Amino acid sequence: MNASQLRSAIYIAALCGLYLSTAMLVPVLVDVYYGHKDWKVFAVCAFMVGGLSMTTAMATRSAPPTFNKRMGFILVNVLWATFSLVGSVPLYFSGQDMTFAQALFESISAITTTGSTVLSGLDHMPPGLLVWRSMLQWLGGIGIVALGLFVLPFLRVGGVSFFKMESSDTNDKPFARLATFTRAFVGIYVGFTVLCTISYDVAGMSHFDAINHALTTVATGGFSTHDASFGYFHNTPLLWISTFFMTVCSLPFSILIVFVVRGRLDALRDPQIGVFLLYLLFFAVTSAIYNHFAFDIGFGPALTHGMFNFASILSTTGYASQDYTSWGPFVVVAAFVATFIGGCSGSTAGGIKAYRLVIMAGVINTGLKKLIYPNAIYSVRYGRQTVDIEMQRTVFLFFSTYMLLWALGSMIMAALGYDFATATSSVITALSNVGPGVGDLIGPSGNFATMQAPELYLLSLMMLLGRLEVLSVLVVLLPTFWRS
Repeated sequence: MNASQLRSAIYIAALCGLYLSTAMLVPVLVDVYYGHKDWKVFAVCAFMVGGLSMTTAMATRSAPPTFNKRMGFILVNVLWATFSLVGSVPLYFSGQDMTFAQALFESISAITTTGSTVLSGLDHMPPGLLVWRSMLQWLGGIGIVALGLFVLPFLRVGGVSFFKMESSDTNDKPFARLATFTRAFVGIYVGFTVLCTISYDVAGMSHFDAINHALTTVATGGFSTHDASFGYFHNTPLLWISTFFMTVCSLPFSILIVFVVRGRLDALRDPQIGVFLLYLLFFAVTSAIYNHFAFDIGFGPALTHGMFNFASILSTTGYASQDYTSWGPFVVVAAFVATFIGGCSGSTAGGIKAYRLVIMAGVINTGLKKLIYPNAIYSVRYGRQTVDIEMQRTVFLFFSTYMLLWALGSMIMAALGYDFATATSSVITALSNVGPGVGDLIGPSGNFATMQAPELYLLSLMMLLGRLEVLSVLVVLLPTFWRS
């Protein structure tokens, strides 16, 4: 193992820590504006984290090594560990009496855009603290999309290669235009945030609520400024606005980038888009029909809440307009199944993701055909592309590891004394970065405040594993990885 790679990763992480400490000045200004004394906490934390980050950067500065897969795996893990720790510092020192386990859980939930929380009484929280939570999710969303577009496909652990999709010409050199694509992505992300803020504001939210909810909607994070989440507003237009942005931000940002940079509408033929929209409509419409006949609820309101809540689950945002676990056993099971699935690759959504479902369905289809015609040659297709054996292997490796982690985590939670619904749903909601689970304790009307340190550390690890596509974390635990 080349020590210079680890040194360079720490240097880059220190620079990111410095940027994050600068971001802490925003909650300082917010608290000063609203006259809340919590500004001192963020000011001291910004100075402390900034000083430590600068010292670390100066101590580890060196010529950058060649970027390869090993360097990529190290960098991904070091960066997300740094983000999580730095984000937890002002939470721990705030006036909310949070333990370190709770502060770290809240920070990881924000950075990974999961949306699970240990905080109650959000309606009366210091405004700077609420803004900090929202900012962490928004910044985490940027990192997640960048990770899914540029890093994970290179490491062969997640995502469909953005550059292969961007150009069918193998002689094209898209890396030469990396800066162009990056600017397009940032512009789209910021543009969506501004448009979402304005829409929320016009539809009836206060300026403060509109900004915070726009940050967490575009990031598909789900942190709210109210304990009741979107149920606080009782506003149908707000539900449809949020449904639109959650759905759009669950689609591949690579598609939007290609459209903006190249003006190519044909990119919309990406198979995962149709699959994602299809199962979103299926869950929303079937739950609306079920509620309409089982509880005599008008189909219009039932569809509104069905679309909103299933868009929230499938986009792994975690908002709730109502306690959908009270809608009957069919909806509870549907919500539990939807928690596994997630959105599209290259978006801020988590979960197994639609492109893997497409590839797995293709592998199963060709496998069944081979039973009939053993000597025939069938290829697995993803749109116009042929999926190579390596990609097929990686998809099934991810899926099997994902399910094993869920089973193992669920058994640990059960051993710690939790019932079946809480144990199984808490782990999958963390692994899929969804937010709420099912059951009275951690359902849409509950939170994770009553959980103790061992459970919080376990679920924090699951959130990081899920966000980093599982394999990129597990690979660094192998002794083989650290051998020269």
